[in-house]
Amino acid sequence: MSNISNVPQVKEIKNIKNESNTVKTFIFDWKLDSKSDYPLPGQFMMIWNFEDEKPMSLSLIDPIKEQIGFSIKKVGEFSTNIHTLKKGDKLGLRGPYGRGFELIGSNILVIGGGIGMAPISAFVDFALERGVKVDVITASQTLHEILFRERLQKAGAGVLSCTDDGTCGFKGFATDRLKALLQENSYDLIVSCGPELMMKAVLDLADQYQIPCQLALERWMKCALGLCGQCCVDDTGWRVCVEGPVFWGHELKLITEFGKYRRDSSGTPTSF
Repeated sequence: MSNISNVPQVKEIKNIKNESNTVKTFIFDWKLDSKSDYPLPGQFMMIWNFEDEKPMSLSLIDPIKEQIGFSIKKVGEFSTNIHTLKKGDKLGLRGPYGRGFELIGSNILVIGGGIGMAPISAFVDFALERGVKVDVITASQTLHEILFRERLQKAGAGVLSCTDDGTCGFKGFATDRLKALLQENSYDLIVSCGPELMMKAVLDLADQYQIPCQLALERWMKCALGLCGQCCVDDTGWRVCVEGPVFWGHELKLITEFGKYRRDSSGTPTSF
């Protein structure tokens, strides 16, 4: 895309929203000459805190307000550092990178697990703005970690909460809720992002009901340019930062490691 910058743009944090006990959304101004050059849902950017750099999916893409946002879960040293920042502090952003979601059909079901709801929320906004009917399963372990429920309801999506402990909505896994929905409804497309074992089950159900699906794959990324090979997947050699992170279901069937293992920063396979 013409707007990709491989040099970090240092941007001031315009706003911070607390989404849950562990997730914050950081919002930045993002002005481009053409609204059509805005990032696509499912794409990611590299965020630089002037010491380290990590890939983050876009959770907010707003060409009207000329803003973008990233919802970041506090899990390690990098994200913990980001969570200490305040409105007015600065971060470096470069990108966007990768392949985003494609919009097909007029009735779509999306499933987000945990922080996987970040790119899902951006896709739901994108679809609704184009007149598509969207049902959303937003899943987490417990009520206090459910993400974007009110935001997506207000936007016009049909939101179905799902928690492991039953403190909000359906009690059980997102795929259990998905099974029940597919028995009662038909969809043109299924979109999902979340834990890989969950997405493998989503792919199997999509196959069973013969519905095309797109899933956002997560792998260790360093350069985001397709040069270092850190995020290559087995058999195909596809680079998740370039050929992904969004893949169609039929493509994921060609990736041996999908739903089985991933590689850590040293390249060592680690089972799910």
